[in-house]
Amino acid sequence: MRFINVIQVKQLGFSLVELMVSMVISLFLTLGIFTMFNMSSTNVTTTSQFSQLQENGRIALALMERDLSQLGFMGDITGTGLTTGNTSISATPVANDCVGAGINNASFPNNQPAHFRVLWGFEQGVGAGNFPCFTAKTNTDVIQLKRLIGPSTLATTVSRYYAAVTSDQLTFFDGSAAVPAIANSRVWEYQHHIYFINNDGTIPVLRRKNLSIGNGMNNEEQLVEGIENMRILYGFDNDGDDTADSYMPVQNVTDLMWDNQLFQRLVSLKVFLLVRSIQEDKNYTNDVTYKLGDKTLSGFNDHYRRKVVSTTIVLENPVLIRN
Repeated sequence: MRFINVIQVKQLGFSLVELMVSMVISLFLTLGIFTMFNMSSTNVTTTSQFSQLQENGRIALALMERDLSQLGFMGDITGTGLTTGNTSISATPVANDCVGAGINNASFPNNQPAHFRVLWGFEQGVGAGNFPCFTAKTNTDVIQLKRLIGPSTLATTVSRYYAAVTSDQLTFFDGSAAVPAIANSRVWEYQHHIYFINNDGTIPVLRRKNLSIGNGMNNEEQLVEGIENMRILYGFDNDGDDTADSYMPVQNVTDLMWDNQLFQRLVSLKVFLLVRSIQEDKNYTNDVTYKLGDKTLSGFNDHYRRKVVSTTIVLENPVLIRN
């Protein structure tokens, strides 16, 4: 008979103390991993929002700069103050027009013996300036400009307005009509734009009104989301050297300056935009003070990030003749 020796092995487990120590270590490891994850998530949100602010601001400034830099371009008559003596209209009246302040500030010149305003602006809710056709966000600037678009063209579109221009005459006409028979004239598309800010629900948006036949100035484009405030300073040349000697807010620009009836002439613009993130970040509270030219904005105390972007726009076509 064979005998088998059975060896009993005693299995030992964790003691209560060892188990508690291991649980505490695991808890600290889990807390550390969670903290790292939370910090990583916060950094991603912060980086993403700042990138969005920078990109939205860049796009908004690029759109405005391309338009405003060509302010006052009127083809072969560029640089001359437009009055009843050198402008005329062969077009049907504009329906749904946006008429600004001043004697001669509609989409087209009227028969008043006053300069046709190709530029005008105001701060919504501050002073008497406004457009009766819409209301912008309170305490934000509004700017209106009128110009021709190059290059000159031979064809016209029925939904657009145009101008036949010589060195001493400009005639606006309806694109659905025949081109005015003016000797040695060239034809350019006409453009009337108004830039302003208004909310789309809770999101501030840079918007633009533009002129078309039939619908007048009722056309409205949403350009860039997150543009919360706009401030424009107007640079005037006082000594004829084509350089701005002083910049002033819209409240200080007089009727004579708008109409270029003084030696002072507008040669540049400083545009400041306050860009706001589209979404809130509950981990962030905004208590920052922002400077937009001469204007200071503070006291937001919300969960939106913001950034100021700005540019100086030199006008390519300042008025040359003051009369």
